[in-house]
Amino acid sequence: MDFTQNERLNQINEQTLIIGIDIAKHKHVARAIDDRGIDLSKRLVFPNSLEGFQLLLEWARQLSADTSRPNLMLGMEPTGHYWMNLAYFLKSQGERPVVVNPMKVKKSKELDDDSPTKNDTKDAKVIAQVMRAGRYHEPTLPEGIYAELREGVKLFDIIQEDLSSIKAQIHNLLDRYFPEFMTVFKKWNGKMAMAILKLGYLPTDIRQKTEEELLYDVKALGTKNVGVARMRHLKKAADSSVGMTVGLRMAREELRYLVDQYESLNERLDNLKEELEELVLTVPGADLMMAINGVGAMTIVGFFAEIGDLSNYKDPRQIIKLAGLNLMMNQSGTHRGKTTITKRGRRRLRSILYQVARPLTFHNDAFKALHQYYKHRRTNPLKGKQSFVALGRKLIKVLFVIGTRKCAFSEEHMLRDIPHMRDGQAA
Repeated sequence: MDFTQNERLNQINEQTLIIGIDIAKHKHVARAIDDRGIDLSKRLVFPNSLEGFQLLLEWARQLSADTSRPNLMLGMEPTGHYWMNLAYFLKSQGERPVVVNPMKVKKSKELDDDSPTKNDTKDAKVIAQVMRAGRYHEPTLPEGIYAELREGVKLFDIIQEDLSSIKAQIHNLLDRYFPEFMTVFKKWNGKMAMAILKLGYLPTDIRQKTEEELLYDVKALGTKNVGVARMRHLKKAADSSVGMTVGLRMAREELRYLVDQYESLNERLDNLKEELEELVLTVPGADLMMAINGVGAMTIVGFFAEIGDLSNYKDPRQIIKLAGLNLMMNQSGTHRGKTTITKRGRRRLRSILYQVARPLTFHNDAFKALHQYYKHRRTNPLKGKQSFVALGRKLIKVLFVIGTRKCAFSEEHMLRDIPHMRDGQAA
């Protein structure tokens, strides 16, 4: 749950013990201060292990008792991934870990000593001071189905990256050994083309075989609807190929390996996608979200993988800020600069919302009408990409309402609830 600045400040009082933790790979450093910023103890250096985490908790709770400050607040920077183990441990022990923005820590490190010096001990104190100023947030630590979705989407991205790498390597090999291959087949990963690649045939091998033999080999792999004319075209391309003729033995092995990897990754990706789509259906309201024209199942999977449980949010504007889609104005006096989005937040969430905006304008009448309005309104008309960003913000609000109220999406209601769209329809 996030809070306003005033609510965060109200939680820091004479009953609060603030502990800032500088995170590293092997050892962490903790510093404790009170609500006025006064050090309450020497630093604690503890290892990144269960014993170390327990040592931190014992030290913090003992200090809390000794100073009569029962409200314990432990905070850290969410840099890298090393902080996550400690955050989950503290949460499991009934504590409420918080995080501070690394940019705020960086810009605050000279406030106390006017020195750009950086070390673990100083950083832990700076983190605690930033927390004391109320500039902290509670992190989204997904559990249960939301944790499964996040890990699943992470794996989905890894497989897609590996697939892109394999595709590039196949293109590289074909460019070196059989650059004419793409003049025979429109797609290198089509059924007939894949059969040739599975066999590991390079121009030298194709020249040594007759059209009938090539046809037999391809059909033996289960590829149907293969004609002699295509094999004739393939042989002609092989006969005039300018591809390399050295290292052929290992080139064939490389080609077979890459094709096997490509098929294996594709199969795993399809299975994972199917499993994720089944998992997300257990999230309340997910089926209603997927019923929106233009919104696919993987969009909703990615949405919940990034934000977690909707009950952790009071307002959709918190999710808009999490995605980095909140507006940033640049003005001073009479100067009025451009208004842009901050892009400070979850990049993948922002990407998901942007990518789904285009199909929404094609398949959803309400979003299509809103898109046209954004582009052609009299004051401050938006360009195409800017409109897609605005539609992504609107989609967050729609999904938030569906997820919290468990109601179906209505294109008519959406347009009716937007004042300028309602006035336009009435006219």
